[in-house]
Formats: sequence, C-alpha cells, structure tokens
Amino acid sequence: MTEVVSENSEVTVLLVDDNPQNLKVLYETLKDKGYRLLIANEGEKALDLAHRHQPEVILLDIMMPEMDGYEVCERLKADPETADCAVVFLSALDDLQAKVKGFSLGGADYISKPFQSLEVIARVKTHARVIRLERELQARNRELQGDQTRILNSISEGIYGLDENGVIEFANPAAAEIMRCPVEELIGRNFFEAHFATCGECPDKLPVQTTCCQGMAESQRNIRMVRMDGSGFPAEYRSTPKLDNDELHGAVVVFRDITAELENEAALEEARELVQEQRDQLAHASRLTTMGEMAAGFAHEVNQPLTAITNYARVSKRMMSKENPDLGLLGETLDKIEAQSHRASEIIRRIRRFMKKPATGKEVISVPALLEDTRQFAEVDMRNNEGGIELSVPDSLPDVAADPIQVQQVALNLIRNALEATRSADASTPVEVTAELVGSSCVRVRVRDHGIGLPVDAEDKLFLPFYTTKDEGMGIGLATCRSLIQAQGGDIGFERPEDGGACFYFTLPVASADGAPCAPESASNAREA
Repeated sequence: MTEVVSENSEVTVLLVDDNPQNLKVLYETLKDKGYRLLIANEGEKALDLAHRHQPEVILLDIMMPEMDGYEVCERLKADPETADCAVVFLSALDDLQAKVKGFSLGGADYISKPFQSLEVIARVKTHARVIRLERELQARNRELQGDQTRILNSISEGIYGLDENGVIEFANPAAAEIMRCPVEELIGRNFFEAHFATCGECPDKLPVQTTCCQGMAESQRNIRMVRMDGSGFPAEYRSTPKLDNDELHGAVVVFRDITAELENEAALEEARELVQEQRDQLAHASRLTTMGEMAAGFAHEVNQPLTAITNYARVSKRMMSKENPDLGLLGETLDKIEAQSHRASEIIRRIRRFMKKPATGKEVISVPALLEDTRQFAEVDMRNNEGGIELSVPDSLPDVAADPIQVQQVALNLIRNALEATRSADASTPVEVTAELVGSSCVRVRVRDHGIGLPVDAEDKLFLPFYTTKDEGMGIGLATCRSLIQAQGGDIGFERPEDGGACFYFTLPVASADGAPCAPESASNAREA
C-alpha cells in the first residue's frame, strides 16, 4: 500500500508500518498538521519513497516481515540521498537493547506502541524542524563553498595550502597554470622539494619555512622558484600561518610569476635614464643659451678689472721710473692690481662653474651661499635692466640636498625673468629673493618682482614647454626649471601677490630630513602646470 494523502511543500513525513490500523491512526493524527504525508506498508516501498522524496521525518515500525525497521534504517543512512532523514522508530519493544540498537543504526528517536497522538505530533514537529534547519545550513554551507571555489578559481595569483611539513594540501587553478602542472599532481607534493633547487642545501632558510614551522608571516620578491618541468622563474610570495585555536597547522602561500613585471621595470628604468640624460642635455643647452645672452655683459664685466689692472700697471711703472719712488704708494697700487686680478678671476670662475655639466648625484649645499653666488652672477642682468636684487635669507636655514649647478640655473632664470618684468613695468623696487624653512623637511626659495604680473590665463601654462609671455622667448626656460627642480625632489610654482607683480618659488628637500620629497603645494597656492 503506497499512498500520498496530503500535500505540503514544507515538511514531508513518511509513515511506515505493516499494520494498516497503525497507519490509519498515524495518518489521522498528522493529517491536519500541514505535513506532506507518504505511506508505505513494507520496507522496500519505504526505501523507494524515501529515495524519491527525501522526507524530513520517517516514522518507522521495527517489527515488519521480510525487512524489519532496523534494516530499513541502516539502508536509509547508507544512501546519501536519505542519510539526513530523521528516523523515529515505532515499536512495542520497550527494552533498552532494542533502543540502543536503533540509535546505533542512526535512529533519531523512539516512540513506544501504543503511541499517544500528542507525543507523535510533538516528536514529528521537533524532528521536522531540526532536519529543516540542518538542510538549510547544509545548503548555505554548499553555497559558501561554491563562492569560495569561484573566488579561488578567479584569482590570478597562485595559492597553496601547506601543512606544517610543507606538503601541498590545496592548490588553485592559477597555481597549476604558473607551475605548468595539473592541480591533482601538485596535491601531496612537498612544496620546498618541488619548487626550490636549494632545498637540500639550506632547508632552514627556504622561503615559507619560517611560516610553516614557527607561524611567522613572510613576504619576499624576486625569489627563484622551479616549475615541475624544471624551468625557473622569478616570483613574489606572501605566506601566512594557518592557525586553529592558536595551534599551527601549516601555511597559506600566495605567489605569482613576476617575469613580465621585472622586464617592464627594467624597460622603465632604462627609459628613465634616457629621459634623465635628455633632461641634462636640455638643461645644459639652456645654460649655453643663457650664457650667450649674457656674453656681452660678461665681456664688459671682465674688461673692467683688466682695464684697471692695465692702468694701475702703467702708474706703477711711472712711479718706479722716478729716482726716489714712493714705495708706500707703489705698494698700494700693486695691491689694487692684485684685487682687480682676483675680481677678474672670480668672474671667470663663476662663468666656468655655470658652464660645466652637473656632476652625478646631489650635494649638501648652503642655500644662503648659493643664492649669494647667484646674485653676483646676476649683476650683469641688474645693470642691463637697471634693477636691483634684495637678498634676505636667514643664517639658520638648514642645508639642502641638491645639485648646486642645476639649482643655481633655476634661481638665475627666475631672477632674470623678475628683473626683466620689473623693467618692463618701469618699477624701481628691487627683486626680492627670500628663503625659508617649510615644515621640517623643505626649504622654499621665493623670487618676487613688482612688474605688471601675468595674465590669468597664463598661470596654467607657465611650466609647459614652448609657452612664453615674452615676445622673443622660446618657452623652454620655466619648463626646464620645473624638470630640474622635480629631479631634486622639490616643487616649483607660482603665486600672485595681492599688491601686484609676480612671485615664483621652488622647494628643495632638507639634507638631514628623512622620507618623502617636498610635497606640492595646494592648488590655490601652487599654480603648477
């Protein structure tokens, strides 16, 4: 006899008894409780119904012909489709051994005959709820495991799960692809023996070894790993300990092949060196251009002491031709010759220093000394522009780390621009050159003029190559300045003073400061291209 007597999608209850009267009583007891009821009067039919419908609860009579309840229960638990069903035995056998046997075969409960309706209802309700919750939990676990699997399969980095001896317990598809070996052939291998050629030489110093043995996380870059086919590749890895209640159970290793990355880095470094070389050449060309523009002024600058030396020498010769020469006056004249010689020598020294190519690397330089040297160098421009330079630098200013020639080139460029701007506005106020410490790691140098200022639309283009506000300018001066200052780890920008004119500034890192280069100013203050 097999009959579906009620439909309810929530809970299915299978009633199994060879006694029709017992089945009727069970059915009457549960028919109005909202269960989907299935009925079987023998073991084989019960197994068939259970396999096809996976009921939550099975009320199973023990004493049945051909196949008793114990055997039905045993076969239910052996079948993965029905193993989680709650089997509640129904029997007039009330001895302890019968109950123990039932529980040992996987039974969940035991109801003695003749059973009470309320007891049956309560037991079925309890077991149905437990089974439903267990099945929901299992479904959720399967869903989570599926999500984890999809995540692991989608990760491009290789992942190994190792035990405390380094044996590979888990490998994701990316690990198999990197190692050029199926996942199933990686599982069970020793991580150290499989992937490190030096495994036998110094096993205690192998990557990940500390994580597996001592539970300490590791990370390394550009280590040599060996594939299963014997080929090697540079790798980066991170390993974290696998813990369970503070007990170490191995390590999880995430690694990747960085061959392409290292090649790109090498190419990038080569490109950087090329850019630096071109930047140095451009800076040198800019200095030559500046030197050409200043040649006439320097000729006049050098000619003055030479003329003075010639005149003093003639005077000395005349004094010496006298019968009783004034030796005191002669000595003073010779001192003036010596002073003018030093002056000419100093002018030539500054020219030669400015013209030479910068040495490789940075130096620790004094900002006051460098700016004073630059001011002297700009004397020709002061005369040409009928202007002046007012230098204000505190003696306590810390030294900076930079290339002095390149910094001097930038300062001179800004000062020359400021002198020209001042002259164009027919102003007589000197160009102001100041320096100050910003924070604890940067020195900022400002060059401020009182000229006509710059158009508003020029601010965003000032440091772009080939942009200029001068009629005869090439537009490479400020662009070169920016490259030079950025190469020193500094920043260059423009400020618009409230009382007119223009103010350019650049920053340089303090020599004794650690850490990052000088950060750019905010957009409101630093109108940088």
